[in-house]
Amino acid sequence: MHASRRLAFAGLLLGMAIAQLDGLIVTAALPSIGADLHARTGLVAVTGAGLLTLTVATPLHGRLGDLHGRRICFAGSVVVFAAASAWCAAAPDIGSLIAARALQGLGGSGLIVTAMSALGELFDRDELLRRQGRQMAVFAAATLGGPPLGGLLAAGPGWRWIFLVNLPLCVAALVLGLRGLPGKPARAAGKFDVGSSVLLVVAGSAVVATGTFDGLARSPLWTPVLVVSALTAGFLFVRRQRRTPSPLISPAVFADTVLKRAVVVNGLAGAALYGTFTYVALVAALRADAAGTGVLLVAMTAGQLALSASFAALARKQPEMTAWGRFGCLLGTAGLAAVAVAAALRGTPWLLVPGLFAIGAAFAACTSAYTVLGQTRARSGLMGVTMGSLTFARQAGGLAGAAVFGWLALATTGGLAAPGLTVVFAAAAAVMLVSRLTAPAVTSSAAVSSSS
Repeated sequence: MHASRRLAFAGLLLGMAIAQLDGLIVTAALPSIGADLHARTGLVAVTGAGLLTLTVATPLHGRLGDLHGRRICFAGSVVVFAAASAWCAAAPDIGSLIAARALQGLGGSGLIVTAMSALGELFDRDELLRRQGRQMAVFAAATLGGPPLGGLLAAGPGWRWIFLVNLPLCVAALVLGLRGLPGKPARAAGKFDVGSSVLLVVAGSAVVATGTFDGLARSPLWTPVLVVSALTAGFLFVRRQRRTPSPLISPAVFADTVLKRAVVVNGLAGAALYGTFTYVALVAALRADAAGTGVLLVAMTAGQLALSASFAALARKQPEMTAWGRFGCLLGTAGLAAVAVAAALRGTPWLLVPGLFAIGAAFAACTSAYTVLGQTRARSGLMGVTMGSLTFARQAGGLAGAAVFGWLALATTGGLAAPGLTVVFAAAAAVMLVSRLTAPAVTSSAAVSSSS
């Protein structure tokens, strides 16, 4: 049994790595894709389409896993991701590539949520803490290695190879993962709520589209339409969840005050940390050339790696995940504030480097803490719903944050020069401070143990 769990863990980790690497590796190859497919427009949609479906489908995969088991959902996600990768590699034009990327995001979403949910079912809290460092290391490696790898493949054998390399990795993940993953729950009750799924897709698509496409986020026509659509569909979705006998996102998850606050904090922290990733390089470029900007950005990855490497050992001495979550929010507030001041001083490195380091460490702390908190606190039968809610909040918050911060900079300063970037990071620091004030507080380790 222990051997099968180790194989399952390896398969799940590989699946998460493929999904997380995917968006980063494609970005570096966009110029080559545009030149080869003669695409003057639509390149943003190549990344946006995958990001849209990856974010919106997250809660759906969580609920499907609760109903049908992690094994079949993981296998289905791998197959969808592999088929979409093959389609991407063979795409004859930009329209076909965008459609294939949307399908790829659907499979990638299942790989991430199913992995996090399955880990919560396979291991107890102590073992999850020991393995959390490896998960964050995989994410950091994908973040650091994705863009260079995409550039190398595009410049060497061609951009289509960034999708072809997924195929053998998918086969390996499938073979490893199926050995020890949980099957269908013996007492799985209810059915999949299609009506709620439609409402969630409408609301999530409106939020993600606003945060992904600049033209929509800054359009006097489409911005109000998308905001109203998101609010209306969101309201109807919440009302349906309270009335349907088999909700997509069970209100029981939010009956737990700690989890309810954790979802809110994930959304706020996602807006502050994810939402500013786009603007970090712009601050670094205020005083450095392209090479120097790359060197400065290593500080953020270094902060993420440093905390990831030490988290497992430190968390065993301080096992309260809520305390780690509050620490991550505080660290993020300090880091974002430092970058805001650095932007005001036109990218001064002595503030920018420690600020970026703190942002990277804050991202690792918040992600690790609230992932383990969800895995150990989720009720029996609601693991997928819980992890899907936490992940969706973080991703959607990040996309909405990117759009709102960009709009705020344009509205107040007219652009993304030093004054505009100062506004972006000052606003993000304020949001991060709100997340710290909202973060749940539990005073005993028993309070964050599994309630199943």
